[in-house]
Amino acid sequence: MAAAKTPATSQAAEQPTTPYTVFDGRKRTYFTYLLGYLTLASSLTATIYLPLIESLSKQYNASIFAIDLTITLYLVFQALSPAFFGPLSDTLGRRPVFVITFTIYCAASLGLALNKHSYVALIVLRSLQSIGGSAVMSLAYAVVADISVPAERGKILGPMLASTNLGPCFGPVIGGGIVLATGQTQWCFWVLFIFGISSLMMIGWTMPETARSIVGNGAVCPHSLWRTWSSYLMPSSSQEPEIQGSSTSVDGVNQGKLGVGAWSFPNPLTSVRLIFHADTSLTLWSAASPYAMWYCIQASIPLIYGQQYGYNPLAVSLCFLSGGAGVILGGFIAGRLMDFNYKKTAEKFSLPIDRVTGDNLRNFPIEAARSRGSYLLHVFSIAALVGYGWAIQLRVHPSVPLILQLFIGARCTIVLQQFSTLIVDIFPGKAGTAAASNNITRCTLSAAAVALLQPMKEAIGNGWMFTILGLIDGLSSIFAVMILRKWGWAWRLNRQDRG
Repeated sequence: MAAAKTPATSQAAEQPTTPYTVFDGRKRTYFTYLLGYLTLASSLTATIYLPLIESLSKQYNASIFAIDLTITLYLVFQALSPAFFGPLSDTLGRRPVFVITFTIYCAASLGLALNKHSYVALIVLRSLQSIGGSAVMSLAYAVVADISVPAERGKILGPMLASTNLGPCFGPVIGGGIVLATGQTQWCFWVLFIFGISSLMMIGWTMPETARSIVGNGAVCPHSLWRTWSSYLMPSSSQEPEIQGSSTSVDGVNQGKLGVGAWSFPNPLTSVRLIFHADTSLTLWSAASPYAMWYCIQASIPLIYGQQYGYNPLAVSLCFLSGGAGVILGGFIAGRLMDFNYKKTAEKFSLPIDRVTGDNLRNFPIEAARSRGSYLLHVFSIAALVGYGWAIQLRVHPSVPLILQLFIGARCTIVLQQFSTLIVDIFPGKAGTAAASNNITRCTLSAAAVALLQPMKEAIGNGWMFTILGLIDGLSSIFAVMILRKWGWAWRLNRQDRG
């Protein structure tokens, strides 16, 4: 590994002179906030539903357990959906997959808005809504990898995830406010339908294809489905010339022939297989564990502030704002922190940073860069989660757990973003597939954690429950980072050498 840590100066003359992407700063800024809006499909759809549980139970004449089952199924399909659509976007392209998923999402949201009495329809349509809305995060990470060099991905991901995380802030408020004002849950689904239609229109009219296997660095002009609807209104002379049979490379991975004529039907197991590599399993755990802890916090809020503190549904929904503010803050911090860590790691190993064509990550310790500073975050998380659990157990003033929610939300977001970016960095030629494996892991772990939440609370109480969860999350993450920083780069190179 010593040789790999020295600059690959002999390859400097062989680096391509073409830029990594033709999308300029203004276009990348638009992508940043467009993706932030689109990814609300995942966070807003999940959280707007939480304050509806009791009302849905009465409306559909079903038990609370039966309504909780719809949340579990939502998480199951949230894990499965990207396993199909992520790999599909690597071959078919990002834009067509965005259109397909949001069409499913809109249809399911409309069905939920119209369904008033059938519990079976609620289960089916909520599952379809998850299928349509859950792949968007994986697709968004893939688009970021398409249009930005590794050294500058934090610049896009920070604001994008900050926008995304408005969902956990305002989703419960919208859901609780609507139920309190109207006594009906259908208006929540109408809100999601309107959001879905607006997203589909923005994708159709303004979002160009970015998959590097289809358009290279963006210079290739694609056909039909891969073109924006607005491009059909432009004179043909104003469109960029089409480039046939060109090739490109992504961080040293040859993409071969470009074009939209050939694509393979995705194998969902492709994303699952990535989980079993030593370095990727550690990376995926490091992203999934904080996400699961945050989902446990969110799932516990309605019961804690509703039952223990006696708040009404709207007041309970406002309790989500504290953690949501932390999540938004964490998104901005993580974006700047990742680019800063990348720069410092390059300086430590005396490696140049190519902001035009992008660095070949084979010659860069990206594992060290993305995980830099995470030990302190994990130690802080243990203290915050333990404090949160005992503050609830002892029923201290509600301001204490609310403040702790802010810090926990910020930490979870920073760590999640660091390692979610790393898994895409490790597989530059399969960004959609890699992001899907991340989604599978974190959603599966979250579903398991939420399922254990109530039995653990009844058995040992909130104090010991969050103490155990905090120790498992923090200590296992510290161990994973320690191993990843020491051997991750070598494992990645060995896997790439084996093909």
